[in-house]
Amino acid sequence: MTRAYGVARESTSGQRGPAGASLGTVWLVARRCPIVVVMENRPHLVIIVGSVREGRFGSAVASWVAEQVGPHGAFEAEVVDLAEFDIPLALPAASPKLAGDDYPRPAGMAALTSALARADAFIVVTPEYNHSYPASLKAAIDWHFTQWTAKPVAFVSYGGAAGGRHAVLHLENVLTELHAVTIRDGLAFPNCFTAWQDGRPLDPRSPVYARTVLDQLAWWAVALRSAREAAPYPA
Repeated sequence: MTRAYGVARESTSGQRGPAGASLGTVWLVARRCPIVVVMENRPHLVIIVGSVREGRFGSAVASWVAEQVGPHGAFEAEVVDLAEFDIPLALPAASPKLAGDDYPRPAGMAALTSALARADAFIVVTPEYNHSYPASLKAAIDWHFTQWTAKPVAFVSYGGAAGGRHAVLHLENVLTELHAVTIRDGLAFPNCFTAWQDGRPLDPRSPVYARTVLDQLAWWAVALRSAREAAPYPA
C-alpha cells in the first residue's frame, strides 16, 4: 500500500526553548537524531488537492492526511484545493522564474500563489489519469517557479492497481526541474474505492506509514528553511 520504508517514532518533550517556547522533538529511529522544532515557529505545510475532477476521491484523501498531521505535531498545516482557484492552461510569454513577483497571474490565483509562497513543505495528493497526473496540477505548477524552490515535497497518490505511482514518478521529474526536493518515501493507495471506507483507509498500518513520511518531510522542512534563511538559493 505504501512506499514508506521503516517506522519512525514521534514524541513531544517538555523542554522549553528561548522565551519559554515549548519544543517538540521527533526522533528518527535510524540514528536516534532529534529534530527540535520550536512550536511557535513550526514549518508551514501545504497539502495540495491535485484533482478537480467531478466526483473526485482526492478531497477525502487530503482530509485524512490532514488528520495525521495534527497528532504528529511537527507542522502547521493547511489544505489547498486547486478546484477553488482560477488556473488557466494558457500561460503568459514571460517566464515565472525571470519575472518573479511581476509575473502576470490571474487575480483568482492570488490566494494560491500566497499559499505556495508561505509553505515550507508540501504534500501533493494526486490521482493517476492515463499513467500520469492531472492537468490541473501541471497548470498550478507551471504558473509558479520560485514558490517551489528549495522546499521539500512528499506525495500521496491513489488510483487503481498501481496506486497512482506513475503520476508520482512524473511529478518527481517536474518538481526536480523547479529545484524542489522530492521525498523518497510516500503513500500510495491502490484500488482506493474498495480499500477505503468512511473516509479512511482500511489498512491499519496507514497511520504508521504516514508518520514515517511526515518525519522525513519535517527533517527536510527544518533543514531547508534554515538553509534558505542563511543564504539565497542559487537557482
